Order: sequence, then C-alpha cells, then structure tokens
Amino acid sequence: MRKLDRYIGGTVVVNILLSLLVLLTLAGFITLLEEMEEVGRGSYRTIDALFYVLLILPRGAYEIFPVAVLLGSLIGVGGLASHSELIAMRAAGISLARIILAALKGGVLVMLLVVLIGELVAPNSEKYAEVMRAEKIADRVTHKTKYGFWARDGKSYINIRYILSNSELKGIYIYEFTNNRDLKVATYAASAVYQQDHWLLQDIHQTHFSGDLVSSTKLESAAWESMLSPDLIDIVVRPSLLPIWSLYQYIEFLHENGQEARVYEVAFWGKVVTPLVTLVMVFLSVPIVFGVLRSVGVGQRIFVGALLGMVFLMLTKSFANMAVVYQMNPLFASAFPGLLLLAAGLWVVRKQH
Repeated sequence: MRKLDRYIGGTVVVNILLSLLVLLTLAGFITLLEEMEEVGRGSYRTIDALFYVLLILPRGAYEIFPVAVLLGSLIGVGGLASHSELIAMRAAGISLARIILAALKGGVLVMLLVVLIGELVAPNSEKYAEVMRAEKIADRVTHKTKYGFWARDGKSYINIRYILSNSELKGIYIYEFTNNRDLKVATYAASAVYQQDHWLLQDIHQTHFSGDLVSSTKLESAAWESMLSPDLIDIVVRPSLLPIWSLYQYIEFLHENGQEARVYEVAFWGKVVTPLVTLVMVFLSVPIVFGVLRSVGVGQRIFVGALLGMVFLMLTKSFANMAVVYQMNPLFASAFPGLLLLAAGLWVVRKQH
C-alpha cells in the first residue's frame, strides 16, 4: 500500500506544482504589463518593475493555491483514470476511500508548502516589494523596526510608534535637519489623523535648536504637510503583508484601543482555513473524476477545474467582503466556501456508493 500511496500522492503533487507554475507565469506576465505603466515615475525603472513582480509572486501563489490544487488534482487523478489505472485499482479491491486517502497524503505535503509560503515567504517578500516600489516612485525611504515605522521625508526623519489605521497614528516623532545635517526641530505628537490632503497632529511638544539655544513649545494641534501618504502607511498594516501571529497581535492591539478589527479578523481566519482548503480540493477531485469526469479528456477536466476554482475564489472574496460590511462572523465567512466544496465532495462520494 505504501507504493500505492507514493504513486497516487506523487502524481497529485507533481501536477499541482505544474498547474501552479502555469498559473503563476500567466499572473506574473499580466502584472508585469500593468506595472510597466508606472515605469518612469521617480526612479522606477523596468528592472525595478520586474524585480517587484518576482517579489510579489509568492503572495500570488498563496492566493491561487486552492485553484492550482484543484486543477492539478483533477489532471493527475484524471490521468490515472484515462490510463484505466483507477479501474484496475478498484478491480483489485482497493476502495474509493483508500484512493482518496492516498491522494490526501500528497495533499498534506502541499498543505505544508502553503503554510510555508503564506507565513514565511509571502509577507516578507511582498512587504519588501511594496516598500521598494514606493521608495522608487516617490523617492522616499521607509523602514519597519521593533521601535515602529521609520521614514525619510526630504530633510526630515519620522518615527511612528503605533499605526491604528492608514489614516490614524499614535506616538509620532519628527526630526527636522538643516542642510548641514544639524538637528533643527524635534517634534513629538501624541496622535495624528489624515484629513483631506494633510495630517493633523494633536497634543504636540516641539523642541527648537539654534546653535547653543534650545526652546520648547506646546500646541494642541497643527497641520503637518508630508509626503508620507496613507497609501504608504497602508503597506505596513495591510492584512496580506502580515503573518498569522502578527495578525493576531495586531487584532489584540486594535481591540485594546477600541478600534475596528473586522478586516484583520477575516484575514486571520482566512490564513487558518486556506491550508485546510487545499486538502478539500484534493478530496473533491477523486470522486469527481470517478463520476462526471470519468470518460472526458484533459481539456474538459482543466475547464471544469478552472470553473470550480473561479467560483471558489469569487465566493471567498464575496464572503470576506460581506463579513466586513455586514458584520458576519469572520470564521464562518472564511470557512463557508471550503465547507460548501467539502459538502459537494461528500455528496458525490455518497452517489458513488
């Protein structure tokens, strides 16, 4: 039975990886064409656009993984059916459940790959890509450390300790320097909100340096004109750029500060559910091939797989949006599309029996 597990599982894994490669190539090419429109802005060049696309591919792989798993599983298991290997297995007394189990063992390897990409590779590579792109286009430097978010805006250096949202900040330090790189003004603001085209700093303490003279002033509020836009701040707190543990910590932080965290809760549960969905896709492929796709060609299997995959992605995005807009339970919204496919697979298995 181990040989059977390795054969079926290996066939499934190889076809999943090939499907993922094809889908990623198409997605990367389309993204590169779109990104070429930004070439020429600031110091953003063609090589930067190509590097940017390569860096965001892991996130693309994570998002389309369920579709690649379904396509690859249908092609792999379908290939076994086309060569009458599945029929020979059934004739030898191997049950449908045993064949599904062998395919699922290959699915476990794929699931581990999903977790690796989603938690270790994609967040870091995409965050680096987005920051690099923003810096090249707008000619400003940003950096995220354990002491908060750092950015350079002209002759000023900015440190933001806490980001509640892309338009609401807490603990802002602004250091303005002269042409000779001498510190001119050090500003601390307890909070800041973005209004129309500028930031409004609140509860401000400023220290002015002029030679040997030092003076301090306090202000309730003041407008702050800065190139540091909400779009750039959004890079730091975008749900797709945070691994699951960071998402959990950020959700707790938002709750402690009385902020809405629904978007991040949906992203958190989506990351929990996605690896399990890959197993559902593998499970679904076997009864489908034994049933409605037993005697069709590979082209029809690809069509059915692509169609089911698109439906799944549409359901996933729709329920994620509904969870935010209509205050739907985030766990239910994230799990429902996968549960729907699981129910469909169980129904097909029951029909087979």
